[in-house]
Amino acid sequence: MRKFNIRKVLDGLTAVSAVASAASSAAQQQQAGNRESEIQETLQSEHFQLCKTVRHGFPYQPSALAFDPVQKILAIGTQTGALRLFGRPGVECYCQHDSGAAVIQLQFLINEGALVSALADDTLHLWNLRQKRPAILHSLKFNRERITFCHLPFQSKWLYVGTERGNIHIVNVESFTLSGYVIMWNKAIELSSKSHPGPIVHISDNPMDEGKLLIGFESGTVVLWDLKSKKADYRYTHDEAIHSVAWHHEGKQFICSHSDGTLTIWNVKSPTKPFQTITPHGKQLKDGKKPEPCKPILKVEYKTTRAGEPFIILSGGLSYDTVGRRPCLTVMHGKSTAVLEMDYSIVDFLTLCETPYPNDFQEPYAVVVLLEKDLVLIDLAQNGYPIFENPYPLTIHESPVTCCEYFADCPVDLIPALYSVGARQKRQGYSKKEWPISGGNWGLITQSYPEIIITGHADGSIKFWDASAITLQVLYKLKTAKVFEKSRNKDDRPNTDIVDEDPYAIQIISWCPESRMLCIAGVSAHVIIYRFSKQEVTTEVIPMLEVRLLYEINDIETPDGEQVPPLPTPGTGSNPQSIVPQSHPSTSSSSSDGLRDNVPCLKVKNSPLKQSPGYQTELVIQLVWVSGEPPQQITSLAVNSAYGLVVFGNCNGIAMVDYLQKTVLLNLGTIELYGSNDPYRREPRSPRKTRQPSGGLCDINEGTVVPEDRCKSPTSDVKDNSFSRSRSSSVTSIDKESREAISALHFCETFTRKADTSPSPCLWVGTTLGTVLVIVLNLPPGGEQRLLQPVIVSPSGTILRLKGAILRMAFLDTTGSLVPPAHEPWREHNVTEDKDEKDKSKKRRPVSVSPSSSQEISENQYAVICSEKQAKVISLPSQNCIYKQNITETSFVLRGDIVSLSNSICLACFCANGHIMTFSLPSLRPLLDVYYLPLTNMRIARTFCFTNNGQALYLVSPTEIQRLTYSQETCENLQEMLGELFTPVETPEAPNRGFFKGLFGGGAQSLDREELFGESASGKASRSLAQHIPGPGGIEGVKGAASGVVGELARARLALDERGQKLGELEEKTAAMLYSADSFSKHAHEMMLKYKDKKWYQF
Repeated sequence: MRKFNIRKVLDGLTAVSAVASAASSAAQQQQAGNRESEIQETLQSEHFQLCKTVRHGFPYQPSALAFDPVQKILAIGTQTGALRLFGRPGVECYCQHDSGAAVIQLQFLINEGALVSALADDTLHLWNLRQKRPAILHSLKFNRERITFCHLPFQSKWLYVGTERGNIHIVNVESFTLSGYVIMWNKAIELSSKSHPGPIVHISDNPMDEGKLLIGFESGTVVLWDLKSKKADYRYTHDEAIHSVAWHHEGKQFICSHSDGTLTIWNVKSPTKPFQTITPHGKQLKDGKKPEPCKPILKVEYKTTRAGEPFIILSGGLSYDTVGRRPCLTVMHGKSTAVLEMDYSIVDFLTLCETPYPNDFQEPYAVVVLLEKDLVLIDLAQNGYPIFENPYPLTIHESPVTCCEYFADCPVDLIPALYSVGARQKRQGYSKKEWPISGGNWGLITQSYPEIIITGHADGSIKFWDASAITLQVLYKLKTAKVFEKSRNKDDRPNTDIVDEDPYAIQIISWCPESRMLCIAGVSAHVIIYRFSKQEVTTEVIPMLEVRLLYEINDIETPDGEQVPPLPTPGTGSNPQSIVPQSHPSTSSSSSDGLRDNVPCLKVKNSPLKQSPGYQTELVIQLVWVSGEPPQQITSLAVNSAYGLVVFGNCNGIAMVDYLQKTVLLNLGTIELYGSNDPYRREPRSPRKTRQPSGGLCDINEGTVVPEDRCKSPTSDVKDNSFSRSRSSSVTSIDKESREAISALHFCETFTRKADTSPSPCLWVGTTLGTVLVIVLNLPPGGEQRLLQPVIVSPSGTILRLKGAILRMAFLDTTGSLVPPAHEPWREHNVTEDKDEKDKSKKRRPVSVSPSSSQEISENQYAVICSEKQAKVISLPSQNCIYKQNITETSFVLRGDIVSLSNSICLACFCANGHIMTFSLPSLRPLLDVYYLPLTNMRIARTFCFTNNGQALYLVSPTEIQRLTYSQETCENLQEMLGELFTPVETPEAPNRGFFKGLFGGGAQSLDREELFGESASGKASRSLAQHIPGPGGIEGVKGAASGVVGELARARLALDERGQKLGELEEKTAAMLYSADSFSKHAHEMMLKYKDKKWYQF
C-alpha cells in the first residue's frame, strides 16, 4: 500500500504547522496498514502557487486623475498609494506604491507608455506602462522641500515640480535627475509682495510660447516667467487665494479660480487688473455692489471650439446659502450655464479634447468627473449633457457589501439566463455615443469555464456578477427588501427591530447553481427562498412562516409544535390561510407579563406583489420574539432543491422548513439535538435583553455584545483592523456552553448509522463546540405525493467531535471524488404543464451527480469535516477517523472550502493569522502554506472565499474585490490573460501654423529646453535636495515576462518610431550608410593592393 509522505511545502510554512503536520502524517502512516481502501492522489505541492490576479471595483479613496488623449487611457491615484489604470471595457490594471503614501498628482507622458506619479511623501515615480504589469523605472525623493504641483509639457522630457516653499525645480524624466535650473520664489515675485506668496498651486507654459512659464502662487499672485532671460515678464496680483489656472489656447488670456467663488480672466499683457471677473453662482446685487461671496471654485478649465463659444467648466463655487445642496459641476458655454448635480463630492475632473496640442482649438467632447465614490463621464456634444453608461464594474459598493460567494465552473446556461433578466433592469437616458476611454487591448482568454460572484449588501440587495476570464460585469440585481413594509419615518418604525440600521442587510447566501434555487438569511433573523423564472408574475399574498426558535431548558418546544397542516392541493399556493400559521400578525403581540412575544422583526407586505422575471419570492420565514427576547441572528443556512427543504440555525437551535408544503418540519434547541447524549452540563439561562450588533461574524469575540457597539452596521469597519479570538475547545463557562450555535449545515445522501448498508438522504449539522450531528430525512415519493405526504425528520445523535467550531463538510466516494448534494435540474415553474410533462415530472427523480451512483451500494464513503482548528476524514459507514490534520494551534480558520483543482480535490483554508493553506484529500497532506495577508480585518474575514479551479477572492476595501489564485497553472497563464495598456498609436499631426503666422512669427514659439536645463548650461543640482532611487527596472513579477536591458532598448526604439521622430532613424541610416561606404572603400583598397602587380592573365 502506498504510504503518504510530506512533499516539499511551499515557502511560508510556519514551524508550528510543520511540526503538527509532520506528527499527524506520522500517525497517518502508522494507520496506513489498516486503510479500508487506497485512493490514488494526484495533487502535489508543485500544482500550487499563490498570486494576486486582478482587482475590481471603484478605487477606494481616490485622490488624483490623469488621461492620455492619444492612448485613451485613464489613471486614478488613491490616498493609500494605489494606482488604477483603465482602458477599453475589460482592460484594467492595478498597481501599488510600496510606501502607501497618498497620490497627489498624476501626469502621463502622452503617447509614450509612461506615467509620472507625485506622492504626499515628496517622491516622484516614473511608471513603465509598456508591460502588462506596470513597474517603476525611476524614483526621486525630495529631502528638503514638499511637492505641491507638477507639470509636464506635451512632447517634453523636462518636468516642472512646484513646492510648498514656492520654488520650482526641473526634473529630466529620462534619467530622473534634477537640473541645476531653479526658479526661486523670491526671484519670481521680487518686490511685488512683502510676504511669502505661499505654495505653488499651478505651473503651465504659454501654449504659443514654450519659453514663457505661468506660475500660480496660493496667495493670489501669478507670475509669467521668461525661462531664457530667467526673470519675470509680468506679475498679476489678486487679493483672493488661487485654486487653479487655465490658458486660452491662443496664449493671450488665462483664467483663475478663487476661494471666494469668483473667476478672473486676465489678458497676458495687462497685469494691473483682470479683464473680467465672473461669480458663476453669486447673486447679483443692485447698486453695482459686489456679489455675495460663494464657496471656493476648486478647479476651472477653459476649452475652445472652432465653431462656437468656448467652454468654461468648474467645480465648486456654489453660494453659501445652498445648504444641503449636492456637489456640482458647472458647464458655462456662451450664455448658457448648466449646473450638474453629483451624488458624491468631486475629487477632480478633466475635460477630454480632440487634440493633445495645447496651442490648437481644443474641441472638448466629454468631461471625466472623479467623485469620492463614483466615476462619471459627461457628454458635452449632446443637448442636456447626458452621462455615458459606465461599462466598468464600479458599483460593487452601491450599497456596502456584507457577504460574498464565488462559484467557478457553473452550468453554462446560467450567465445568459441571468444576463437576459438583468438586461431589463438597465436605466435609460444615457449618451448614445461609445465610451470614450477606449485604449489598450484585451488579453487572451485561456480559461473557458463560467464564473459567478454573488455579493450581498446592507440594503438587502443581491448582485450577480459574471466573473469569467478575470473580468467582471454585473448581470442581475435582486432587491430582497421589497417583500417587506418600509417604515416611512423613524417614529413610525416598530421597536421590534434588532439592529439599529440596515435591517435588511444580507448575512448568508445559499445558492444551488444547477436548480437556480436561492436562499438568503438577513440580519433581522429572516430567511427568504427564491425561485428563478423567466416569466413575470403577480403574487396576491406573499407566502410566509413564523418560527419560534427558543433555547430554554425548562421550556422545551416539541419538535412538531410549530407544524402547519400541509396544503390540501398543490394549486392553492396563493391561499393565505393554508400557508400562514397566523395571517400577517400585528406588531403589538405580547405575552401575559407584557413582554414582546411572537412578533417578527419585519412586517411582510400584505398587498399583491408584482415580481419581474428573475428571482421571485417563494417563501418568507421569520424568527419571532420570545417572551421579550429578540430572535438571534442566523449563523448557518442550507437549501436543497431535490428535497424541497431549507434549514437554518442560530445560537438557540435549528429549524427546518419544507418550502414546497410551506411547513415547519423541525424546530429544536441545540441541546435537544443531542437527545440523552449531551456531553455538556448545562443550566437554564435567562433571556438576554440586550440588542445585538448587526455585524456579520458576530462570534468573533464569542458573540458578547458591547453596548457601545450596538449601533454598528454589518458594513462598519472595525477601527483596529487586527482581531483575535481565544476560543479553546474545552469550554468550561456555562455562558459559552449555552451559546452553542449551529455553524455548518450540509444536505447529502450518505450512511447515517454504522449498521447502514445503503446511503439515505440526511442533513449533517456542525456546531460551534465542534460537534457533528446527523438528522435523517424520510422523503415521500416525487410528483403530487411529495406535496401531500409529510417529510419525516429524525435526529440520530452525534457522529463525532472536533476542536473548534465546525466550518465545512463534504463527502467523497470510494474513488476520492466529491459527491455533490442531490439537486433538481431547473425548469420554468410559472408555465402550465401539459399532461406528458406532468407524467415526466412525476417520474423525475432528484439528480445526484455522484460518480458512485453507478457502483455497488455496499461501497463506502468518506466525510471530510473542517473546523476552526483541525480537519478530519471519516470513513462511512464505519465512522472511523482515518485521517486527521491539526491545521493551526495558535490561530483559527476563518474559511475552509473543499474545492476541485486539476481533476482532483483539496481542502483550502484561510486562517485569521493571514495564512492560506491547502491539504490533499482524503489524506490531508499539507500542499501549500503561504503567509499572504499581514493583517486580517473583519471585512476580509467576512468576505474571503475559495472556489474551484484555484480561484479565491475577498473584499480588499469597502469598494474593491481582490481576486487571487492558488493554482500554479493559472499563475503561469496569467501573463497572457492580462490586457495590454499600451498600443502603438500615431501621434496626431501638429496644428498648421499658416502662411502669415509663419511669416510674421505669430505661431507657436518652440524652445530648446536641453540648452537651458541641461548640465552644460545650468550645472548640477544640489545633491542634498533630492535622491535618485532606481526602480525594479520594469521586471515583471510573473514568469515569462519580457524584461531587462534588451527589452528596454527595444521599447525605447519603438517609442522613437511611434512618436514619429524619424530624425534619429535617419541619422542611424546615414551612419549605417557611412559605415558601409567606409568598409567598401577599405575592401576596395585591399583588393587593389592584392592585385596591383598581377597581369590580367593571372587573375
